[in-house]
Amino acid sequence: MNATTLFDSLIEKLKSSHRKIVFTEGPDARILEAASRLKKEGFLAPVLVGNIDEIKAAAKAGNFEIDGIEIICPESFEGMDDMIETMAEIRKGKMSKEECRQALLKSNYFGTMLVKTGYADALLGGATYSTADTVRPALQIIKTKPGNKIVSSCFLMVRSQGGNEELIAMGDCAINISPSEDDLVEIAIETAKCARIFGIEPRVAFLSYSTKGSGKGDSVTTVVNACNKAKAAHPELAIDGELQFDAAVSPVVAAVKCRGSNVAGRANVFIFPEINSGNIGYKIAQRFGGFDAYGPILLGLNAPINDLSRGCNADEVYKMAIITAALA
Repeated sequence: MNATTLFDSLIEKLKSSHRKIVFTEGPDARILEAASRLKKEGFLAPVLVGNIDEIKAAAKAGNFEIDGIEIICPESFEGMDDMIETMAEIRKGKMSKEECRQALLKSNYFGTMLVKTGYADALLGGATYSTADTVRPALQIIKTKPGNKIVSSCFLMVRSQGGNEELIAMGDCAINISPSEDDLVEIAIETAKCARIFGIEPRVAFLSYSTKGSGKGDSVTTVVNACNKAKAAHPELAIDGELQFDAAVSPVVAAVKCRGSNVAGRANVFIFPEINSGNIGYKIAQRFGGFDAYGPILLGLNAPINDLSRGCNADEVYKMAIITAALA
């Protein structure tokens, strides 16, 4: 399968589902270009949040065709009073109704409530917002799935070589700075589930600077314990660790360091011990390895809410919209 086929297959699935996706930064040129393309192709319905006149002026300036795209301005939204009541109930005394009103005038909170109330299926933000400004409303309003204690993230990495496509997943490279053993278990399981959605049969490697006891230290112990917990909780998954990266990906190295492993030498889901190695690792794969990186894909939430890099371009917005809607 080549890279085009991956997105073509996702698009085919979306054609029959009529998903609606919220963009919280409606006036941004990259958002407008991607939304225009989505509207033209017809498999996904974009909703732009922001000042209507500002969005139309930005579209005109960029020559983006947005006729027929729904635009919602929080300040003039007719259902605002009901939305405030709903949000106040969700927050259970942690925010007053006036505080909810002020929050909902911001497009990140307003867009998140559109998903929470079922008006839309998914949300994509972060072209101008920070990751925290995307995650915070999601945690407060959408909340984590039953059994999940944290929000984590993964990157879907795609590389085409000789007409073939390689897909791998890497987590957590963006959210959890220093995850505990239990956090790593949750990150691994959620990343494996996400990988499967996109056609990857997960072989999960818990990464370390040590392979099977070759190194010692607190961080090694944390990874070993997390790996053992994940194996015990999900015996149906192929999981191994602790593994150095070469042992995880090279059959030759795996044959020397961890013979008999069902993961080593051919891992395709990589769980990093903390955010430094994760963030550095996926960017090395992107810049030196020729992988396209899609994410961070947020994991563990009750609905698909995804974050964009502030350095994204319109094509990345378009493809992240497809990925986000596919998760719905």
